[in-house]
Amino acid sequence: MHAWVNGHLLADPRQPVIEVSDHGLTVGDGVFEAIKVVDGLPFALDLHLARLRTSALGLGLPAPDDDAVRRGVASVLDAGLLPLGRLRITVTGGPGPLGSGRGDAEPTIVVVAVPLEPAAPAARVATVPWPRNERGALAGLKTTSYAENVVALAEARRRGADEAVFANLAGHLCEGTGSNVFYAVDGELRTPTLASGCLAGVTRRLLVEWVGAREVDEPIEVVAHADEVFLASTTRDVQPVSHWDERDLGEPGPLTRAAAQTWRRREPELLGR
Repeated sequence: MHAWVNGHLLADPRQPVIEVSDHGLTVGDGVFEAIKVVDGLPFALDLHLARLRTSALGLGLPAPDDDAVRRGVASVLDAGLLPLGRLRITVTGGPGPLGSGRGDAEPTIVVVAVPLEPAAPAARVATVPWPRNERGALAGLKTTSYAENVVALAEARRRGADEAVFANLAGHLCEGTGSNVFYAVDGELRTPTLASGCLAGVTRRLLVEWVGAREVDEPIEVVAHADEVFLASTTRDVQPVSHWDERDLGEPGPLTRAAAQTWRRREPELLGR
């Protein structure tokens, strides 16, 4: 692990450096990005930084200092070559009151790089009973308020799955705890719209562009009849779903295989700083 905090590469990445009153710690007042690293190069860095800015402004935080974030990225990546890694950029409201109100401190910026294990060949998915609120203040923002995801993923793992998927308040398919969902019906690849409350995933965005998936909102029950399903995220790329609750979907279908092939072919286009 290599860590950079507020302009400094830490000699010991596990040393205590964040103030106990940091609003990201006390109330989850922060935003973040997780970025795949391949042979020391971040994937789609510009797209991730643009989304970091959108999330920060949506949360009411100042726009992150792009130059400072890029210096942090360079520092942790130059500290040691990562053949395959995960880069996490976190921006919080900085030190503040112990309640919900913000103080006037400068934001805290943290950049961490760690090795990443390759994603499993396939995923098992469990539908969880708690809905995403597509009308909530945080809908579509990538914030550090992730406790809902922690609870949902723990429930999925209790049921033998490795990802939990939510419907939204309307009962429509929404997203996973850390992934977007794609599914095929009658030979057509589909994915929920951003109006569903799902995160505007960078991997999702590129797949919609590269393979032509149709964005549509449908009841979550549609997956019970889908011919194939896959998850998409920074750390999963295109990951086939082998089981959804009790349903066995079998081997990856042709649209899933084609999406994975397209991803492998085009991924190098967006590697770089």
